Amino acid sequence: MEREITTPVDLCRPDGRLDPDAVGWTRRPLHRTDLRGWGRCKRWEYWGIVTPRHIVGIVVSSLDYAGVHGIYVLDRESGAEIARDAVVPLARGTVMAGHSGVGVTSARGGGVEIEITEDEGGSSIEARASGVRLSVQVPMPPGHESLGVVVPWSARRFQYTVKDVGRPVSGTLTSGSEVHRIEEGFAVLDHGRGKWPYSMTWNWAAGARPGLGVQFGGKWTDGTGSTENALIVDGRLQKISDELRWDYDTTDWLRPWSITGDRVEVEFRPFHERVAVSNLLVVAGETHQCFGHFTGRVCGEDGRWLDLDDVVGWAEEARNRW
Repeated sequence: MEREITTPVDLCRPDGRLDPDAVGWTRRPLHRTDLRGWGRCKRWEYWGIVTPRHIVGIVVSSLDYAGVHGIYVLDRESGAEIARDAVVPLARGTVMAGHSGVGVTSARGGGVEIEITEDEGGSSIEARASGVRLSVQVPMPPGHESLGVVVPWSARRFQYTVKDVGRPVSGTLTSGSEVHRIEEGFAVLDHGRGKWPYSMTWNWAAGARPGLGVQFGGKWTDGTGSTENALIVDGRLQKISDELRWDYDTTDWLRPWSITGDRVEVEFRPFHERVAVSNLLVVAGETHQCFGHFTGRVCGEDGRWLDLDDVVGWAEEARNRW
């Protein structure tokens, strides 16, 4: 079983290596992530927002040698996409908050401007680029729990991630000349800080409906003793420590995906595929992020199986050389 951490802990030792006491999982952000060194450090904040009309993705990242930022919008009714991406050398103009849930993360460059402000009351997201603007509030409900996990590949290569699923969201999305009020839906945070191997593949799936959220990961955690799998019921986290089996068709990403384990019997049925490909020779990436509906069931801590009907979200495969 994975170890639950309940008190604040440093992610790194003074020499920049992973502190063994940091390996485990949390229900709220407790890791102090003072990364040291240069070249392999990866820092990012990703927010995914799902509403009845739109799906939105916002990312601010610093990969040391570059800042990679983006605003993505899918109109679920028409299938139209807006993608505004920026790659900024040496991550100039990028500010990353030092702790999940506290501080300001911002990026300016390449035609993209993003500012994410967080405190104990929640998060504020302002993002703009040509033809698109997002202004939303993501409050933190009392007692709401998130999944924090440290994944240890070695003393020099490790990742701290916070996956926060099913947060309420409200505000406005401006697309072209249309202003859309956001009053229903949910937001998901992916907060990452770590020192990564050069080449890595991962799976990630997240989805929610009122009172229920799911968070699944795969491939990148295999063999580390850590997983990023959880069920969130009425805001309370239930950890799933099994490594899950992912089955999907890489020749047809819109065919149903299967995610299974001792406590997970899930099918994911996509309705849209987002493809993001970058190739800067030494640095390259390919992500297939599919949006869709979850069906099946997940077993809670009390042994009761919960069905996932009406849970909507995404499942993805990402391959990176970075």
